[in-house]
Amino acid sequence: MAAVRLRRMCSAGRRPRLPAAVLLVLVLLAAPPCLQAGGPIKTVVVVVMENRSFDHMLGWMKRLNPEIDGVTGGEWNPVNTTDPAAGRVYFGEGAQYVDPDPGHSFQEIRQQIFGSDDASGPARMDGFVQQARSLGGNMTDAVMHGFAPDSVAVYRELVAQFAVCDRWFASVPSSTQPNRLFVHSGTSGGATSNNPQLLAEGYPQQTIFDNIHDAGLSFGVYFQDVPAVLFYRNLRKLKYLLDFHPFHPTFRDHARRGSLPNYAVIEQHYLDSKLDPANDDHPSHDVYQGQMFVKDIYETLRASPQWNQTLMVLTYDEHGGFFDHVPTPVHGVPSPDGIVGPPPYNFTFDRLGVRVPAILISPWIEKGTVIHGPNGPTPTSQYEHSSIPATVKKLFDLPQDFLTKRDAWAGTFESILQTRTEPRTDCPEQLPMPTRIRQTEANEEAKLRAPAAHAATAATRTVEPTPLPLPVPPLLRAPPSPCRRCRCPRLHCCARRRGREGEGGAGGWRWG
Repeated sequence: MAAVRLRRMCSAGRRPRLPAAVLLVLVLLAAPPCLQAGGPIKTVVVVVMENRSFDHMLGWMKRLNPEIDGVTGGEWNPVNTTDPAAGRVYFGEGAQYVDPDPGHSFQEIRQQIFGSDDASGPARMDGFVQQARSLGGNMTDAVMHGFAPDSVAVYRELVAQFAVCDRWFASVPSSTQPNRLFVHSGTSGGATSNNPQLLAEGYPQQTIFDNIHDAGLSFGVYFQDVPAVLFYRNLRKLKYLLDFHPFHPTFRDHARRGSLPNYAVIEQHYLDSKLDPANDDHPSHDVYQGQMFVKDIYETLRASPQWNQTLMVLTYDEHGGFFDHVPTPVHGVPSPDGIVGPPPYNFTFDRLGVRVPAILISPWIEKGTVIHGPNGPTPTSQYEHSSIPATVKKLFDLPQDFLTKRDAWAGTFESILQTRTEPRTDCPEQLPMPTRIRQTEANEEAKLRAPAAHAATAATRTVEPTPLPLPVPPLLRAPPSPCRRCRCPRLHCCARRRGREGEGGAGGWRWG
């Protein structure tokens, strides 16, 4: 009968009125796929490791590719920035297991970059030795050595096969969480340290996850302990619950079935124990475990039917107190949103942090590519963590505005994916086995030093901070394994022992 009525309407010269739902379906079917503008890349995989500088991890790769702005052995720092006669410490090769953790709070980083607490001058990068010596022990030796290429064989192969960026900086000259907030939102919301109260409440800013979801695309977070992206308040919404997956075995299964999302974030195992060592590279964790982690991710992606449509971005959240010779950009850096950091520093987010490793991996990238500074969008633009959401916006042709003024300013790297007409077929299926660096088990009794605000007593004083009451939805919790020390759930006990710094004083919970 419906067909008869439709024929009668057409014969009478009247246009049939279609239901709104039918019209919507027809419009959606007629619209071009929203990923067409992004070219071949349909999946971006983001891995952010912990607390190592470029020179420390990749500086000696210059021997393998002279185009890399790495080290030659002629780089040095004065023992005392105000006394030339005090001597020099040259940057060496053969970095080993690092314990304890070098300084990387806001004030410690300022001293490393400027050689003093005066941040008004040029970034001379001459305060690493002086600051490390203030902590005592063998800290100077730790921060002034980098890994030989063979010691980080996974990175050696990735740098040779794909692209390394030798001018990628941390977004803020501070510790882990402020920089991790920048990775997916282009701002830290004013954070210059790891404030336990604000992290527990969640930061309210818009994220690239929201933009991807609103554009009808997919994202997924593959976690091992607790998803650090839950520090974004928006990601705690019920609608995102099914976008979180345990890394084991879900990531491998999704990759094998070709069902990885458009934006995949892979989080490390952050908590170090004898039975289950951490793989995030944060001192004093074993870099060998981090190399195995990256090797596993790469080989899983390489075997996936999605490989030819994939870009993997590998970087580090901040430099962790280790030496780097490239001056930190201190001019022409825009504040993301006008928010000023808390007292006593009142930081205006107008300079970047220290240079960190960044490797871009895709069959659309030529072998041995070295990326220096970006070509815009402004004369002062740099590669930094906000480059990730800025590039994702371009690759996926997202309709929303930039998240902040910072990702609108940051350099983007989609152009390195546009030099070929077809993907490479010679990308290695497996990466080399890395070398074990830590010869001992994890020290589950270790305590981290006090924050730099109490540097006068840092060599002798330890802090046992309060655990962070991070809310974690039950379905996101990895199966707990008890702490070997006190048999409490590992999340709370081990997180407490990792803690060091609150928003300007000792005793706060600290991640990074």
